[in-house]
Amino acid sequence: MKISDLLRLSTDNLRRRKGRTALTVIGVVVGTFSIIVMISLGIASNAQNEAMLQSWGDLTQISINNYQWGAASGDVPTLDDKMLEQLRGYEHVVAVTPMYQDSNINAQIYAGKNDRYEAYAWNMYGVDMDALQAMEYELISGSFIQKDTNLGKKKIPVLLGEHFAYEFQDTRKSYNSGKRQRYWGETDALGNPIEPFVDVEHDKLTLRLTAYDSNGNEKTEEYQLVVMGIFKQDDAKQYFTNAGIAMRVEDMQMLSKAYAKLSGNRQSSGGSVMISSSGGRPLTQQDNGYENVYVKVDDVDNVSDVEKTIQDLGYQTSSMTQVREEMQANVAKSQMILGGTAAVALLVAALNIANTMMMSIYERTREIGVMKVLGCEVRKIRNMFLVEAGAIGLLGGVVGVLLSYGASLMLNNLTTIAAIFGGTIDLSGLMSSFGGGYYYGMDGASAAISIIPPWLVVLGLGFSTLVGVLSGLWPAIRATRISALEAIRHE
Repeated sequence: MKISDLLRLSTDNLRRRKGRTALTVIGVVVGTFSIIVMISLGIASNAQNEAMLQSWGDLTQISINNYQWGAASGDVPTLDDKMLEQLRGYEHVVAVTPMYQDSNINAQIYAGKNDRYEAYAWNMYGVDMDALQAMEYELISGSFIQKDTNLGKKKIPVLLGEHFAYEFQDTRKSYNSGKRQRYWGETDALGNPIEPFVDVEHDKLTLRLTAYDSNGNEKTEEYQLVVMGIFKQDDAKQYFTNAGIAMRVEDMQMLSKAYAKLSGNRQSSGGSVMISSSGGRPLTQQDNGYENVYVKVDDVDNVSDVEKTIQDLGYQTSSMTQVREEMQANVAKSQMILGGTAAVALLVAALNIANTMMMSIYERTREIGVMKVLGCEVRKIRNMFLVEAGAIGLLGGVVGVLLSYGASLMLNNLTTIAAIFGGTIDLSGLMSSFGGGYYYGMDGASAAISIIPPWLVVLGLGFSTLVGVLSGLWPAIRATRISALEAIRHE
């Protein structure tokens, strides 16, 4: 018996019993449909959670918060440039950069004739420019600063936040004047955007360090800021992309040393000053290195391993991994509960298939006996019933998948459907039941609440077919054990 003959014979047998076959298929349809829809809701919920976390920050980024101030006592290794090189050598680490900021520096930026326009340099960071590119920071103009860039004495190449120009104030206006500062998004009477006082890409920008000695005498030192590029605002990465300043770490360290020398407080050249509880002496970033370091990992699935390795060194870290894992656990828990209910439906369908095949065997006992007498191999008789059972499972799976697509389309457009009929519907409760806390997209449009990827279709069809085959296995074996002579005498 050829495979084609086996398929044709099985199809003919199912066709002769249309009613019973249809009822059995319906059970498989319900089970397959339920499982696919439940899984699709979970997939959509995970996708929405990922989008929400992505809006909060990079999922593949780890922040090292070096606030222990314990390096002096040997509790934590110094987070210096040597340690950064060690971190860069770890598997799955793409880039590492410090976020070096010296809160002791008193600095202002001036522009215009006679320094008319002033901005406070309060959001100024030293970073690794190569790391910023690997971390997918974007520029709307210009280019990232190269390591070997040398513009001359007291000229510092910088990158500015997209809206930094609006930080400038007109010092000729009083503090109470509404014309002292212009704001991003502000428009004139005709609705046209109001431009900032300063064109940061073309006007000369002067950074002035200001300090006072013990007698109260003012001391200043000036540097020219050369704008190499403008960031595209992305507050999920760093606020300096909005209205801050980024420069190379060595340039920021140079400013720290210059200000420390200017103020006469050389101990503060490393940044913030803290008091050690063990030794009682002041500690600076020179004692335990950088306060903040960011590590970029190649894939979100590797973040936990890299973070664990860094924590083993003694550093405190933070990332989106823990929140992400908790959300995924909540979604998985909901899927297991609802998926278990759907699995019960598929179990009932499996019992129906087994019952249908057993009834078919009793009705075709004489036929089985004749096939054995004519020399048909036992395995081919078994395969015939297995093919019939598998066909029932496959047919039910196909119909279940089609219905699942229809249900998914309807769920994703429920708000539109409700609006057509003049009503409204809130689906946030449904998504929260699956552990999803994010229903609306970043653009304000409703996000998909059911996603059926191709692999889920293949899984649904394969699972329903497998259930059919396994359900028909015992009836098929039972058919092969029927005595040929008894079968022929069977009425």
